[in-house]
Amino acid sequence: MKVMASAPGKVTLFGEHAVVYGHPALVVAIEKRVKAIAESRNDDVIKISARDLRVPGIVISYIGNEVVLETDYGMVLPAIAYINKAIELTAKELGVKRGVNVEIKSEMPVGAGLGTSAAVAVSTIASYAAVNGYSLSREEIARLGWEVEKEVQGIASPMDTSITSLGGYLKIKYGSNSVERIQLKVEGELPLIIGYVEREAKTKDMVAMVRERMQKYPEIYEGIMKMIGHVVERAEASLLRGELKELGFLMNINHSLLDALGVSTRRLNELVHVARDSGAYGAKLTGAGGGGCVIALVPEKGEIVETAMKLHGSMVLRTKLGADGVKVEEVDGKRLD
Repeated sequence: MKVMASAPGKVTLFGEHAVVYGHPALVVAIEKRVKAIAESRNDDVIKISARDLRVPGIVISYIGNEVVLETDYGMVLPAIAYINKAIELTAKELGVKRGVNVEIKSEMPVGAGLGTSAAVAVSTIASYAAVNGYSLSREEIARLGWEVEKEVQGIASPMDTSITSLGGYLKIKYGSNSVERIQLKVEGELPLIIGYVEREAKTKDMVAMVRERMQKYPEIYEGIMKMIGHVVERAEASLLRGELKELGFLMNINHSLLDALGVSTRRLNELVHVARDSGAYGAKLTGAGGGGCVIALVPEKGEIVETAMKLHGSMVLRTKLGADGVKVEEVDGKRLD
């Protein structure tokens, strides 16, 4: 049996980092996807092929306790950690341990702040469950995906795995014992441009840095997180009413607060200002920071802003927003979910 699961990437509109500390965030699924193709085997070997994730051309076989690497590239483990952990936790959840070939294909750059790791985890979970004859709900997949991210990163919010599982626009807030997910009905297309600059730090390192500073300067950092939470609430209202100038203004505030947390970089700040100076209503980093992506709101002058961002050295991505969540289908096209 051979199945394919696909899961979308995401853009965090408002609230990254603050969401880890109990404040709300707004996030949207994008029409760029990660695909996990799983094929059952007649033995207990798990073979992972991740040809365009961080390290090109990885093929790894697990035979008992032996790991066989088929690659000439370095830094293998970071690229396959999410896939490996997703299979491990899903097998434990379902009470199965069967061999499988898993091939991962991505339409997004890894480490850009577009939720690629969450999409990898979610699509792997869904495909591994399906190829073993199980159908998990999107909520169950989101829960398992969050466990994968926590195991790999050490600290993670349920935001990325929730949006890549459920799709659409989402407001999310979580505490120690609960996750509140609200699907938002946004009319029309939100005109965003995504610009990418090279990452200087990993997501888990940025999250750990913020946590360390929260502990060292609680009276300052808790205040910043609270302000981000207020921005999110105002942004939700503006988004639902289609008030784009207000939304852009709030994006600028959110970016300044993220910069105050220490997660922006010189290149991200430059790209944000290039976008604003070229006509964007607002611009901010999206994701964990330390490099990665900037989003710019461009109801007008979109081509001018895009050209300016490219001239600054950014890779520019345009994509539709509000994409569907995780999907599972047989390779012949029959939907399983």
